[in-house]
Amino acid sequence: MSILIAGGGIAGLVMGLTLHQLGQPFRIFERVAEPKPLGVGINLQPNAVRELFDLGLEVQLDQIGIRTRQYGFYTKSGREIWVEPRGRVAGYNWPQLSLHRGKFQMLLLEELRARAGDCVETGAAVAGFETSDHGAALLLTDGRRVEGELAIAGDGIHSAIRCQMVPHEGEPIWNGAIMWRGTSEAPHFLGGNAMFLAGHDSQRFVAYPLTTEDPNTGLALINWIAELKVDPVRALRKGDWNRSANKADFLPAFEDWDFGWVDCPGLIRISGAVYEYPMVDRDPLPSWTTGCVTLMGDAAHATYPVGSNGATLAIIDARKLGRAIRDFGPTRPALLAYEAEMRPRAEGVLRANRGKGPDAVMQMVEDRCGGVFDDIETVIPRTDLAAHAEHYKRLSGFSIDILNAEPPILGPLKGRAA
Repeated sequence: MSILIAGGGIAGLVMGLTLHQLGQPFRIFERVAEPKPLGVGINLQPNAVRELFDLGLEVQLDQIGIRTRQYGFYTKSGREIWVEPRGRVAGYNWPQLSLHRGKFQMLLLEELRARAGDCVETGAAVAGFETSDHGAALLLTDGRRVEGELAIAGDGIHSAIRCQMVPHEGEPIWNGAIMWRGTSEAPHFLGGNAMFLAGHDSQRFVAYPLTTEDPNTGLALINWIAELKVDPVRALRKGDWNRSANKADFLPAFEDWDFGWVDCPGLIRISGAVYEYPMVDRDPLPSWTTGCVTLMGDAAHATYPVGSNGATLAIIDARKLGRAIRDFGPTRPALLAYEAEMRPRAEGVLRANRGKGPDAVMQMVEDRCGGVFDDIETVIPRTDLAAHAEHYKRLSGFSIDILNAEPPILGPLKGRAA
């Protein structure tokens, strides 16, 4: 029998590539009939990039994204709080990547089909599961029951499998913030291949390039996020989940955010379609595993998009679970070993992100001086800023010295360039 995977997103597809690397039969069930490159930008931290390179995807990833050089926090008026190098520039053995989520998902899907053949069934939504300590079955919405040795839920924040495990959990938890996301054609800023976050808890702007600058136009595809706190008692309509938005709903709040080195309202104005997302997560669970069924990715630990770490955690989930299956076989003990390692880490990240994670320094500065200073050292010592940044890296598994010294989770894919 095969291992069954619910969901053909990033988590499920990396799980499929990993099981193919191990020679383990598997099947992925994806509810969307025709997957398309939807979404906006994401960042992949070096610990996840290492795993993707070990899967032989380095060349393909460089074709659809860029290697992030710098990451920094700024005030609402564009004053520098903390800037640090990222990826290989920082001393990692692997880069940090900025890329389009949809293009990344399609790359994974195409690569998996090229390697493993007809292993992804589309238009196949999972409604629930059955399980014992020795096997599992996925129940599809079309009435089919598919049996396997294990079932893995990579079906996202609205996971049907998680819903069956935790039937009274309800909708994801909204913290009162709304993110508007879009992309614009504009030049790079801050020396190129840089990511910045500006503002504070109730209002912030994030931007980073997804491509290099076109040699003819000097323009690149810039991903941006505008975020505002609104009344948290406001009822969210169902359509508020990733719905098309009107720029007039948020652009006025950012009209003065032209910092000279980047024009935030200008990026908003020249963008194409804009989408609205509520800032949501889910409470951590005491267990991810029931019988021979377990959770991964957003189904296990949906978190606020803080620290550029969501997709990274999903990729690490897949590789850690793959290692457990290699070591214990496709059995319940493998699922329990994976959960024992990853659930505490994911819960730590989830709780840190509720406290704004590394982004918390922006609110600290706002609280202490209203974002106005001549020297950040008089507001927060740079040693404290460095310690704050390092704490989150250690919590999330991408501290430079530790990651560079760690052995690979599974190692490079044999027979392919890593």
